Amino acid sequence: MEILHIEDLTFRYPDAPRPALQNVSLSVSDGEFAVICGVSGCGKSTLLRLIKRELAPFGEKSGVIMYDGQPQEALDMRTECTGIGFVQQRPESQIVTDKVWHELAFGLESLGLPTEAIRRRVCETAAYFGIEAWFRQNTAELSGGQMQLLNLAGVTVMQPKLLLLDEPTAQLDPIAAADFITTLHKLNRELGITVLLVEHRLEEVLPIADRVILMEDGAIGFDGSPRRFADSLSRNGEHPMASALPASAKIFRDLGESGECPVKVREGRDFISSTFENRIRALTEKSAPERSEKAVRVQDIRFRYARESADILRDVSLDVCRGEHLCLLGGNGTGKTTLLGILSGALKPYHGTVTLDGKKLGAYSAKDLYHKNIAVLPQDPQTVFLKKTVCEDLRETCRAMEYDRAESEERIAEIAGKLGIGTLLDRHPYDLSGGEQQKAALAKLLLLQPKLLLLDEPTKGIDAYGKERLADILGDLKNGGITVVTVTHDAEFAAAYADRCAFLFDGEIVSTDTPNVFFAGNTFYTTAAHRISKDIFDNAVLCGDVVELCRMNGRKGGAP
Repeated sequence: MEILHIEDLTFRYPDAPRPALQNVSLSVSDGEFAVICGVSGCGKSTLLRLIKRELAPFGEKSGVIMYDGQPQEALDMRTECTGIGFVQQRPESQIVTDKVWHELAFGLESLGLPTEAIRRRVCETAAYFGIEAWFRQNTAELSGGQMQLLNLAGVTVMQPKLLLLDEPTAQLDPIAAADFITTLHKLNRELGITVLLVEHRLEEVLPIADRVILMEDGAIGFDGSPRRFADSLSRNGEHPMASALPASAKIFRDLGESGECPVKVREGRDFISSTFENRIRALTEKSAPERSEKAVRVQDIRFRYARESADILRDVSLDVCRGEHLCLLGGNGTGKTTLLGILSGALKPYHGTVTLDGKKLGAYSAKDLYHKNIAVLPQDPQTVFLKKTVCEDLRETCRAMEYDRAESEERIAEIAGKLGIGTLLDRHPYDLSGGEQQKAALAKLLLLQPKLLLLDEPTKGIDAYGKERLADILGDLKNGGITVVTVTHDAEFAAAYADRCAFLFDGEIVSTDTPNVFFAGNTFYTTAAHRISKDIFDNAVLCGDVVELCRMNGRKGGAP
């Protein structure tokens, strides 16, 4: 039975040169788990928001959207609100009340349900999601993972038939993200809720999905099973989404194998262990490039947000060299963003010092600190935009840097070309996808010509191909002597592109090392390639490492 039917859906944002969606036709069966993927800006989020009437963007729309056999415009408010649930990318943006139990009850109270019915449904939902321990907590005190789980519970308590999720794990650490996806699968499997999930990170979701829908330039480019999707992209390694394949599929492809492509970690392990020898278990350790000049020194930092509260950071010390890319990893709520705020000068520690180029941050004037010294990409890129178009925002930054008109246009064109945002310059920043906003915000920062670039979750909302382009840009910046500190939950990105990784836990930096040493010793904060090869090889953390070791060892039985 069809729960969602879309026919010839076309949508154009105001003043946009071309439609964001073009003649999209799609049917989703009741109880199906479907994943929508594609490069940033291909129309995924736009499609999802058009299905939820209250969240539909402003613009020109044509075509048909049917929910449960009824045209969207004919749905009464109660059916639309309860039947279609929506979980957004930013956990904090969806929470509207002060207490966890208030949040669970809010939608039911709005529907006018009897008190006993509300209490019963709220309590059973809290028990199902395992949130009894923080049932009476303030929502402002929750971690990112708890907030997103609460959002999912708050939607589920309304008993929807169709659940729409727009990159719900983008701001979650690897453990919280895996737990969230597991819960989502459980809702689909046990309660029969239809799931339509927009997601860039396919490693966790392809193994549990019934179907994959690939969007390309506002149209559907592929619609089929996860296995067919992986096989198709494995054969077409030049496709921008090929780098988004699960690690097991990429290893299979890079080894030149033919036949059915593995998509699960277990399938990848079985393929390697049954096909290749493992006499040579480790690659030569990769050492960090020798750098002696300290760009940033953090010494014995302690910080708390209120005098009577507990310390968020305790005795944190850290050196970052000029031209180095350091990635900070750790769970939600461990103090990573707080540390970034201290490095930027926005937050003041009550103990310890931070120096930039040998000079204490407090000795810089505000203008000097943020003029060719420090630039910060916040977790929410929308906060950096002030104008009606991306180009106006970039020109405003150029004026602040006192570039003349010719130099401004030259710099804007150069940076827009590097970041691939030339077609976005005349768009309103809020009309861009999450990944496009990240790139446009980064363009503003690069115009500031910083010596220290601080990035808070820069890969959030960016597809795998876009991450590779971002890494190229960061590599060029490093070669030019710019120091980069990145807060990230993206273990794959950190393993591939960081010079060093630091692990923050309970307000302390407990470990700092090169990526191959850092991730090879972990079980949960590690890469999919390491999970696949663990106990077969010793220090393989990237797909390329696994492929290299397989080739060094050769096939079992001496087969070619």
